[in-house]
Amino acid sequence: MSKEALLYTEMVTTGALIHGDRSRFLRYSEEEHPVALQLGGSDPAALAQCAQFAEEWGYDEVNLNVGCPSDRVQNNMIGACLMAHPALVSDCIKAMQDATAIDVTIKHRIGIDDMDSYQQLHDFVGQVADTGCKTFIIHARKAILQGLSPKENREIPPLHYDTVYRIKQEFPQLEVLINGGIKTHEECAQHLQHVDGVMLGREAYHNPAVMLDVDALYYGAQPASPDKVEIIRSLYPYIEEQLKDERTTLHHITRHTLGLFNGQYGARLYRRILSEKAPRKGSGIEVLEEALQALIPPPEFIAEAELRAKQQS
Repeated sequence: MSKEALLYTEMVTTGALIHGDRSRFLRYSEEEHPVALQLGGSDPAALAQCAQFAEEWGYDEVNLNVGCPSDRVQNNMIGACLMAHPALVSDCIKAMQDATAIDVTIKHRIGIDDMDSYQQLHDFVGQVADTGCKTFIIHARKAILQGLSPKENREIPPLHYDTVYRIKQEFPQLEVLINGGIKTHEECAQHLQHVDGVMLGREAYHNPAVMLDVDALYYGAQPASPDKVEIIRSLYPYIEEQLKDERTTLHHITRHTLGLFNGQYGARLYRRILSEKAPRKGSGIEVLEEALQALIPPPEFIAEAELRAKQQS
């Protein structure tokens, strides 16, 4: 849907890469470039080692997550709680920079708990920027680490876009990207009057069709095909290759496509077929084809829709 947008992995902890199945976390398809690896960790030496992994595996960027608010990562000094330790964050970023030639970036909140003044945010950005880090992706909400779940932390703390704009004004030399609650290209255009870029998270996942216009709107490139069925079928070679691994089921891939046809005829049946059949061992392309057939409206539906359109005009 976009050849130009920069894709981020989910956050992967340093422990998972150093001690776990590295290939499982780091492998990706060449079509996913440009792609950034997002790391969770607070030990400079471990982050440096993982930054080297990112370069060895061909990632275009490595990013330190200082925004995740879950209890699990807090207990390991990972994520948003690190905003209380700017010196440590700076040490981590510097260690990563020293270990790799690819870009090292940071994603963080505008504050945590009672540490939510603009001055504290300004000082945090300034201290990290002193390492030479030039790209800051800022989620325009603070994180409330005591009392809210990770899901609530994505929705309840109010958005303060102006705070991110102000950081860009006061650090014009930095590349500042904004994140949080952004749903439409109209909203993106508004933000881009103040900052250098926009990160879409949940909207890109739950409403993937929002990505169809990205290349044409922001990169002056050819737009993606508007034919969503064609987009799904273009995944078939990738799916067939992935299914050669016995640990992979069709569901691992198709669950990410469930929102693509929202609002279209047959979208509910498309989702139901994939939800029921894709997790089964041995399910393949034929299940996707069955789901795609559910999107074809019967002739009487088309005739009725055309009649309504004429009446409205």
